[in-house]
Formats: sequence, C-alpha cells, structure tokens
Amino acid sequence: MLLRVGSRGKEVKELQEFLKIGADGIFGKGTDKALKVWQSANGLSVDGIVGPKTWDAMGLATTDNTESVYTTENGLIINKHFLPKGEYKKGPIKPEWLFIHHTAGWQNPYKCIDSWGRDSRGAVATEFVLGGQSVKGNDTKYDGEMVQAFPEGSYGWHLGKNGSQKMHVNSVAVEVCNFGYVKNGKTYAGTTVHEDQLVTLAKPFKGFKTWHRYSNAQIEALRKLILYLGDRDGIDIRAGLPALIKEKGADAFEFNTDAYYGRVKGLWTHTNTRKDKFDMFPQQELLDMLVSL
Repeated sequence: MLLRVGSRGKEVKELQEFLKIGADGIFGKGTDKALKVWQSANGLSVDGIVGPKTWDAMGLATTDNTESVYTTENGLIINKHFLPKGEYKKGPIKPEWLFIHHTAGWQNPYKCIDSWGRDSRGAVATEFVLGGQSVKGNDTKYDGEMVQAFPEGSYGWHLGKNGSQKMHVNSVAVEVCNFGYVKNGKTYAGTTVHEDQLVTLAKPFKGFKTWHRYSNAQIEALRKLILYLGDRDGIDIRAGLPALIKEKGADAFEFNTDAYYGRVKGLWTHTNTRKDKFDMFPQQELLDMLVSL
C-alpha cells in the first residue's frame, strides 16, 4: 500500500497512530509534515510518501505493495505508481478501445499521476503515463519510462464529453508527457522550447506547424505498450486510427465521428473524439509506428 497526501482509510489511520498525531484516517498537510520529520530522523528519503522502505522502517510493512516493476514479454518495463483508492473506478471492464493522449505538461510521469490524486474532479486518470523529455532540452531522466497509475481491470475518466460514455468504462488509455503545440518558440504555458525539442509538421495541424517532439524513446515504448495491451485485453489495435492513416495520412488525426460515437472499436487519439483537443498530433515517426503495428 502506497500512501501520500490525499490517501484515506484505515492504513492512514494506522500511520497517524504510529506518528502519534490525530488519527482521522485522512492524509493531509499535518500527516505529511509529521511523516517527513520522521523520515528525516530515520535516514529515509524525505518525500512524504509511505512506500515499502518507510513501511519496513516503521515495522508496519504490508503485503499490498503497489510500488513495483514488471516487464512485458516484448521487453517493456512498467513501473507501478498507483493512485489512492477512490481516485479511479474499479471494474471489471471489457476493453474494446485504446486511446492515446498527451499531458500538455512536463516530463515527469510520477508527478502527473500525483496531480491526479489531488484533482477535485474525482477519478480523472489513464491507466498508463509515459515519461518524456523536458522542453528545455536539459532533462531526459524520464524519457520513455512507462508508469501504471491503477490496477488492470479498473478505469478512469479520460475522454470528457463524447458520443458514447461506455468508452470511458470499456477502454484503456495512456498519457504521453508532452506539451503539444509551440507558438513563437514557446509552449502555451510560456516556457521557451529548446530547438532539439521542436518538430515542424509538413502542414499545420489544429492551426500549428511546430510542436513539442515525441521522442524516439517515447514512440518505441508506446509501440511496445500498444502491442502488449492488444494481447492483454484483446483490443484490435490495427483498427481505427492505424487503418485510417493508410487511407488519409496525417489527416487521420482529425476529429472522426466514428470515433466520437464509438462506432469503430480499436485504437484512437483524443483528437479523434474531441474537436477541442490537441492530443495527439501527427508527427511522422508516430504515423510510421502506428502503421507498422
């Protein structure tokens, strides 16, 4: 069991009792402060997170260790960093769609997941988040790192309003850490983008030709994840967007009514289901990968 700010339940109450603070079962600022003091005093990483090492040091180790790593048959390393219970919906589900998003944010997949845990909107999340490179061109630590945000068979709200709400329940999804479009050398948030992080499309997409590049490591990790999920969940990963690319090329990434209403099952992006979204964009290396599946 991994505990952090936002966690609730009997495990949090047990932690608070150990720390000798008010035990209400809610991991808030007071618990975070007390935990960090205890971690510092006991030579642990002062991160405010109760993971395996902190549980062990407290003598309160649990068998439910959600912070672990596994490797798929095709060699993809997946790190588990689960959201607190209540921040995702429990299944069972029958996956028929696979959706690809990008975060419109920074490169650290763990921080992305942690932000969902603090999101007041409830269970807004995707099962997987793929780390990337900093737009500043000075950090590749998380490039291509795949992280799982909740257990297989669960789901989160990730599509917003569309023509078929069952797609939320019967789909799996991945967020790729990427800022998206670039205007006058800067992201929508005003961060200057290093030239190595830029890609210029052959023609504008959503009104922009310049974007934050999906890295080679991201595209390769995404390829392996798609193939893995196709086998794991029985999703037809070659239907939908990959098939449409062969017909329309980059234009296949535009809004698609079949995707919006869930009439064609398979693999799609967020832009296929929402006219107001920008994720994903048709970088040539991404098109080539999807066609090769």
